[in-house]
Amino acid sequence: MQKITKRNMLELLMIMLGCAIYGFSLDLISAPNKLTDGGISGITLLLKHFWGVNMGLSSLLLNIPLIVLGYRFMGKRLLAYTIWGTLWLSFFLWFWRSFPIIAQLNLEHDLFLSACLAGTLSGIGLGLVFRYNGTSGGTDIIARIIQMKYGFPSGKALLILDTLVLLSSLSYLDIKHIMYTLVAAFILSRVMDAVQEGAASAKGLLIISDRYEQIAKMIDLELDRGFTYLQAQGGYRQTDRPMIYLVVAPREVPLVKELITAEDPQAFVTVIAVHEVLGEGFTY
Repeated sequence: MQKITKRNMLELLMIMLGCAIYGFSLDLISAPNKLTDGGISGITLLLKHFWGVNMGLSSLLLNIPLIVLGYRFMGKRLLAYTIWGTLWLSFFLWFWRSFPIIAQLNLEHDLFLSACLAGTLSGIGLGLVFRYNGTSGGTDIIARIIQMKYGFPSGKALLILDTLVLLSSLSYLDIKHIMYTLVAAFILSRVMDAVQEGAASAKGLLIISDRYEQIAKMIDLELDRGFTYLQAQGGYRQTDRPMIYLVVAPREVPLVKELITAEDPQAFVTVIAVHEVLGEGFTY
């Protein structure tokens, strides 16, 4: 039996917190403002509208076949985290509806503000769940499988799946509410990916120059940043030369360009987006 570590406890706690935020968004923002949702959550809203079925109960029952599907692709740990997230989401969907600590936020029927807030809170909640290796069940399981097998971003996968479910919601919502729901779904996907990837964004630079030693020295003196030499080979002359790889904060990119230009105006520089950085100079 695997020993429970502090990391496991943190992951379970953050998955629970993410489910609480997501459930809050559905119960107290989406439902009172007649904004639907994608995936299983959208189906639970549909069942609630037509037949008054409790969202927590329907969410739990609809997730059972998807959990069975997830068992084929996910290990025992991920499956256990999925069951944990599914149970907590079902609980909070019942809890916020039965014992709302805060009154339902109809936001005076401002659909744009409602869509922005619902998308942001849902994105934060699901982002936390995915960041700590869990899912909240439903189409999250499918998105996780797609991410694991094909490397497709989970936020974008959820956006596609949610759009398909939203089309069925036209049976009880007008096109205006559906369009605002799509706004919420888009915001959800972007916020979710941002939370999952981490807030410590940065820029990576690949620098090719004959004066690489002088450039590296100036980077060390002026920026106090570490760098790495990568062995590269020119495609035309087939000559070996070191290439500098450097990661900096976005605000430092203009200064790096100035340092490079001052040493070698002919240097070849590529700036790439780095979504998350762990290590000295960034996270500690």
